[in-house]
Amino acid sequence: MLLLPCLCPCPSSPISISSSSSQRNNLFKKPICRTLRISCLSSSTVTDQTQQSSFNDAEMKLIDALIGIQGRGKSASPRQLNDVESAVKVLEGLEGISNPTDSELIEGRWRLMFTTRPGTASPIQRTFTGVDVFTVFQDVYLKTTNDPRVSNIVKFSDIIGELKVEAAASIKDGKRVLFRFDRAAFALKFLPFKVPYPVPFRLLGDEAKGWLDTTYLSPSGNLRISRGNKGTTFVLQKETVPRQKLLATISQDKGVAEAIDEFLASNTDDDYELLEGSWQMIWSSQMYTDSWLENAANGLMGRQIIEKDGRIKFEVNIIPAFRFSMKGKFLKSGSSTYELKMDDAAIIGGPFGYPIELTNNIELQILYTDEKMRISRGFDNIIFVHIREI
Repeated sequence: MLLLPCLCPCPSSPISISSSSSQRNNLFKKPICRTLRISCLSSSTVTDQTQQSSFNDAEMKLIDALIGIQGRGKSASPRQLNDVESAVKVLEGLEGISNPTDSELIEGRWRLMFTTRPGTASPIQRTFTGVDVFTVFQDVYLKTTNDPRVSNIVKFSDIIGELKVEAAASIKDGKRVLFRFDRAAFALKFLPFKVPYPVPFRLLGDEAKGWLDTTYLSPSGNLRISRGNKGTTFVLQKETVPRQKLLATISQDKGVAEAIDEFLASNTDDDYELLEGSWQMIWSSQMYTDSWLENAANGLMGRQIIEKDGRIKFEVNIIPAFRFSMKGKFLKSGSSTYELKMDDAAIIGGPFGYPIELTNNIELQILYTDEKMRISRGFDNIIFVHIREI
């Protein structure tokens, strides 16, 4: 569930507001960021030649299935889990790199994108993998070193540092790696020494041992699926597609405006459609104003529901069992540009509705959209990022 701010109850009397969007020269003018956290996820629209060669169609289906999943799988819905598992099984049935543990492509740093059953996995998984603001990596070095190792790394931030849990490793066969955790430490930027991780690996016996099967390694060496001895499935990537990078930046809430600029610069299309569906706002370039009602009416929170017949609705959960709803119509007025007239607002609680006198005219420009993500410029030249809800 995406995080929404705590809102006040509905007003005691009807309110009348009328506003329209304004245009500015700069994409981000004095930006103030508002972020709702999500996991770092993926793209179904391939616009870069390198990206096209890095991931085939079946791999992109798996990457697409990850979008909107929080905590690298910790908060996934049953449908999301089913979509990911189906995409994983398709890839495992295809011909990837044979004998992946013998391939140099398995060597290097892998970013963890998704994992199942984190509650039964290692301490580092139970504690850190469900936190999106942390980045989790796995280093695999089997043949390019005299000390074969598999290491799990949690990077807290560039300022704070990281935790590294290491395991001595050996190759059993073409798919399986045997490992035994033997050391771990925090490397914190503000300390001149490492802080030992408080786990007595020598006393854990067989609990410190395990194995990891690589069930799919992409020919490009950029995607890997592994299954562990405790029944855990891992999806890891070396190279992330542009949309994944952008969503990861939004999740970490740092440098988002610059990341959006970079992303938009790599997409040259100039005629986007306002696609139907339910779109949840995850980031905007402006903080909320003092009036939650004005925020809701301008699309600064909650979701947008786009219907086929030219109808649009803004919807915001206020408190449990109460929501704000504002309906209207949209009409395409130019290349990637739409005129929105919102004129039917109400506070809804159960079967009852409390009408509000509210009118809002907004020019909406679609800067980028695909089946999963949309970037737009709306009220008062504010930039929005939405993801399509499943």
